[in-house]
Order: sequence, then structure tokens, then C-alpha cells
Amino acid sequence: MHRAYQPITPANNKLLKKRWDQLRFDTHRRKVTSAQAVIDNKPPKTYMHLHLKLKKLQMEEERLATVERDNRILLEKMSFIMRTRGRVDNKNDYEHKSLNKTARQRELLRVTHENQAILKRISSKEPHYNHMQWEDEWKVNQKYMMYIANYPVDWKNKKKTKKTT
Repeated sequence: MHRAYQPITPANNKLLKKRWDQLRFDTHRRKVTSAQAVIDNKPPKTYMHLHLKLKKLQMEEERLATVERDNRILLEKMSFIMRTRGRVDNKNDYEHKSLNKTARQRELLRVTHENQAILKRISSKEPHYNHMQWEDEWKVNQKYMMYIANYPVDWKNKKKTKKTT
């Protein structure tokens, strides 16, 4: 069979060349079968803290504890009402307490004093205008209006009279 073998590279002895090529091929096959994958195609590691959310569980337990406590308190109140014929005390004696009541009262007192001082200054001031002079000027103006009007008004009787010229 070694005579039918045609080596790819030149060789002096075909028998030895066939043996060496076969040995090289077998080594290659062994390496191929025992080769490890270069690409990592395994699924990623699963971490427990990603699936088991402890903080969420803790908050859920706290919420349930609060609900249980509120239910227990409500049940106690209902049982007390059932034992005592259900009378309800609905009196509300609470007085509204303002935190700035004194400040508002002081401000009101200050404004009141200022207003009284302004009133005192106004009432003590003598008038600047002479109302008697105004009245005299008004009478003169009435005469002028009567002279120029088509239908003069008799200011004493408040009647319109026809002008005769």
C-alpha cells in the first residue's frame, strides 16, 4: 500500500514518509477531539440576590405586620362597641389654637393706634377752602347761566320758563 501513497512534500523514502504523515494526522485528530471551545456559550451564572429580593420580602412582611396590627386594633374597638351597646362619644371639645394669635392681635392694635392718630390729625386740621366763598360764587354762576340759557331756570321755584326777548 505504501507504493500507492503519494506524499505531498518530496521524500526519499515513501514508507517512512507515510508513517510520519499518519503519525502527524493521528496527533492532529487527538488534538481536535481533546480541544476545548474558545467561545464561551454557557449560560450566565445565576446569582441568588437577583432572583430572591430580600428587601422586597422584608417590606412586604412589614406591610403585612402593619395591616395585621391595624386589623387587631379595629377588632378590639368593634368588640368594645359590641360589649358596651355601641354608645358613641361624639363630643368635640377641641378649641382651635392659632400659633400666631398674639402676633395678629399686636398687629391689629398697632394698626388701630395708627388709624386713631391719623383721624386725630385730620380732625384737628382747619379746612383750607372757604365754603361761604364757594356759595357766593355759585350764586353768581347761576345768574350767568340764567342770562345765556334758552330756557332759563327759576332757581327759586325750580321751573323752566320761556325766555322773552
